[in-house]
Amino acid sequence: MAPNAPPRDTFDALVDCAGLQRLLPTARVFDCSHDLADPDAGARAWRAAHLPGAQHLHLDHDLSSPPLGGNGRHPLPDRARLAARLAQAGLHAGQQVVAYDRSQGVFAARLWWLLRWLGHERVAVLDGGWQAWLEFGGAETAGVEAPAQAGDFVAAAPLVEAVDVAAVLDNVRSRARLLVDARSPQRYAGEGETLDPVGGHIPGARCRFYRDNLAADGRFKPAEALRAEWRAVLGARSPALVIHQCGSGVSACHNVLAMHHAGMSGAALYSGSWSEWCADPARPQARGDAAG
Repeated sequence: MAPNAPPRDTFDALVDCAGLQRLLPTARVFDCSHDLADPDAGARAWRAAHLPGAQHLHLDHDLSSPPLGGNGRHPLPDRARLAARLAQAGLHAGQQVVAYDRSQGVFAARLWWLLRWLGHERVAVLDGGWQAWLEFGGAETAGVEAPAQAGDFVAAAPLVEAVDVAAVLDNVRSRARLLVDARSPQRYAGEGETLDPVGGHIPGARCRFYRDNLAADGRFKPAEALRAEWRAVLGARSPALVIHQCGSGVSACHNVLAMHHAGMSGAALYSGSWSEWCADPARPQARGDAAG
């Protein structure tokens, strides 16, 4: 291998089951399974069955900081605290990470984005998640595994951009960047809202449901297909002129990952998303199926 060449089998977006099989001896694997309607379901599923060596990271306790009523349902965690949690779980600087879940990658993508926010590039989501691993015939185990020996991971300069509510409010006025909402078309339109007290969307936001990144088998569409679809969403804009959001900054990471997989890196994340935005009735809101 040439000096300074990237390690073999380095993944920074998606990895398939065969790739993960090769990585298992050296990679750090995290089970991010979660259910918004039953917050303990992911940990129960992990205890019942998981990839060998996989540690569970909880969306509410590990991958978010506490909600305070006005900062969204899943605020970004403290960087130092998350880095320490990952080191405690055995992560070393530069080590390949693979995240998976049982929900088409939506929660695993949150860890993928957070690790890049912590400056860690070698992180990928298992394409197809736990269901694909079972179909592949991959090994599994059960019970609560003790974490590996602590690693030396520490946070570094972010590889992704996070924007706050003030920046989004400025953008509503300027329309300098395209705001993309990852929620379903129904929730975007303000119909059948079940998670937040107010339905609707941020004015100017365009809907791109995160599930549209997936093929019928639950795996991500090929990079070329995603590139064409996202180019239709962005028009002539560069990815750097995009801000992703959703209900609470989780499924929006799925859209960031899809664009990165398609070779369209550089978009930002508004982690507070609609749940933070709608907490202040003074902020403008829109309803209906078209961008306000």
